[in-house]
Amino acid sequence: MTNFLEVRDLSKRFGDFTALGNVSLDVTEGEFVCFLGPSGCGKTTLLRAIAGLDPQTSGTIRQKGRDVSALPPAQRDFGIVFQSYALFPNLTVTENVGYGLVSRRQNRAEIKARVTELLALVGLPDSGAKHPAQLSGGQQQRVALARALATSPGLLLLDEPLSALDARVRVRLRHEIKALQRRLGVTTIMVTHDQEEALTMADRIVVMNHGAIEQVGSPQEIYRRPATAFVADFVGSMNFLGGTLLAADKVKVGDLTFTCPAQDGLAPGLKMQLCIRPEDVRVRDLPADVQNRVPVEVGDLDFVGAFCRATLKVRSAPGVLLTADFSSNLIRDLDVRLGSHLDVALPPDRLRVFAA
Repeated sequence: MTNFLEVRDLSKRFGDFTALGNVSLDVTEGEFVCFLGPSGCGKTTLLRAIAGLDPQTSGTIRQKGRDVSALPPAQRDFGIVFQSYALFPNLTVTENVGYGLVSRRQNRAEIKARVTELLALVGLPDSGAKHPAQLSGGQQQRVALARALATSPGLLLLDEPLSALDARVRVRLRHEIKALQRRLGVTTIMVTHDQEEALTMADRIVVMNHGAIEQVGSPQEIYRRPATAFVADFVGSMNFLGGTLLAADKVKVGDLTFTCPAQDGLAPGLKMQLCIRPEDVRVRDLPADVQNRVPVEVGDLDFVGAFCRATLKVRSAPGVLLTADFSSNLIRDLDVRLGSHLDVALPPDRLRVFAA
């Protein structure tokens, strides 16, 4: 796969504040990449630098081998969709979608054909004569997407495009946007703070924090093998158990000793964080010699629809709590209720370990 976008040592400073610090990233052609992170982490700053809307302080940006670092937005090959839609309220849907084509002085027949094609593509074939105020939020976002695609850009930039929509519309539109991106094969970068959005839409996720990239990987890699404690905590739910490293593959938490993936190069005695996802806590059919057996008491049960989220008190380590996801079948079969005593296991291959 060839790189469509290459970002090298990009920095952005606002006075004494560093919004981006020496960020480097490659995006391959046709890829869907999500910038994910909390507010203020630098993800929108990076997107705006790529677009030339807020140029970097230092560093380079190359698009298809062409250095665009110092070019104004009009000379860069991209379409952009903003969180606020940014549609012209006085123009019809047809005029909004065709605005960029009119600016490029294309003839009327070509513009009409392209607008008709795009409105059909985003599911609004009969809305051309309407004004934005006559459309729902989801429909307005589709119009904004059609406008961004009108000039057939090589790069599509999406700045939190779904955050202003209600939950049901958001879920439907994210599937539509991903299907459209696959169909068109357009290289796409989307900014979001919504981890579920990133996990369901992206080919790769770029997790950012404090102006730096914490990890880049597929949704499965980010979720299953977080590289840092921040990524483990930010993406999905995670249990953190404070302990001490006894050996390369042993961590002590309270009176319990856990077998974990080997932590080569770390000295025994270091304070560690032992991490496991709630859904990875095992309950059923534990053999007598199962590793990392933990006697617990059920302290709380929250019904979450398809499963119950249980808060478990570790009986040999007062004050240490575990969160586990139990299916409705498991709750019924094992008669799990508040105050129940049971054993759970933390599979070593599901544990992640980070220095505290």
